[in-house]
Amino acid sequence: MYSSIIRPLLFRLDAEKAHHFTLELIKHAHPWLMPDAGLCHTNPTRLMGLDLPNPVGLAAGLDKNGEYIDALAALGFGFIEVGTVTPRPQEGNPKPRLFRVPEHGGIINRMGFNNYGIDIMIKNIETSRYNGILGINIGKNATTPIEQAAQDYLICLEKAYAHASYITVNISSPNTKNLRALQGGDELSALLTALKDKQAHLSAAHGRYVPLAVKIAPDLEEAQITDIAHVIRQTEIDGVIATNTTIDKSSLGNHPLANEQGGLSGSPVYRASNKVLKDLVSELGCRTPVIGVGGIMSGHDAREKLNLGASAVQIYSGLIYRGPALVRECLKFCTGQP
Repeated sequence: MYSSIIRPLLFRLDAEKAHHFTLELIKHAHPWLMPDAGLCHTNPTRLMGLDLPNPVGLAAGLDKNGEYIDALAALGFGFIEVGTVTPRPQEGNPKPRLFRVPEHGGIINRMGFNNYGIDIMIKNIETSRYNGILGINIGKNATTPIEQAAQDYLICLEKAYAHASYITVNISSPNTKNLRALQGGDELSALLTALKDKQAHLSAAHGRYVPLAVKIAPDLEEAQITDIAHVIRQTEIDGVIATNTTIDKSSLGNHPLANEQGGLSGSPVYRASNKVLKDLVSELGCRTPVIGVGGIMSGHDAREKLNLGASAVQIYSGLIYRGPALVRECLKFCTGQP
């Protein structure tokens, strides 16, 4: 039904309007979307000290404000990540800022961390009935100078800590000016050291340990991956998410959208994402788990990331093209049932 009826109707709408309409549709339809409970719990997974019912998660970006957690949980995910959220509300970049590239199975976005702010997200989480594994993805406000970025992350970490199963530090979005500079060795080390110090204080204050993960870009050279892995080992970050969207649109050829600014996700990022995933796993070994995300459009794609060493996977753009059936397919492939 999704591919033959719902998707063609949604693709007639502006991409951002379709995004919000789809979330509302899932919100009202989710009592009828529940997948087979047995399938959702056939592959329990240990990730960053957390027990997941299965290794297929929802990537950040779909539910930026934590408004649809219960509805999205009904699709069968083993864990859900909301955000990216910033300390203060912000509108993000000017519209239009979201574009489909159906000929290539891709999506271009330059949303710019549009969100209602961490305080509103916390209120939404508190009204949710979801009691599964919830990640909160945090970032910095666009108006915060890059030299002061750590303060924004520390504010979000402190406010999110009591409500999250894990917290992701997003330093890899291409849509906030200079953000990716935080992936550099010295800058990354200083930021993650500050966050780990705050995590230790919060763990003592709350009596529970909330893991920290860092989300990196697919546009990294091998030397950069080596440097990042060194900092991750040194600071004892709990996990890595590989990867965010790519700024490389060469795969689109001379497509009219190839020159649009923003990050490209979906099928075009799959190879680059897998290359970073493979190299990172090689650098980190089994000490630090890696979540594979980027270009998962089928169950086979999800299985391949696990084969490359990912401990779990996340999907987002594939949902736009495949709908809820993609979650079920990934569950089957990741549990060896296809």
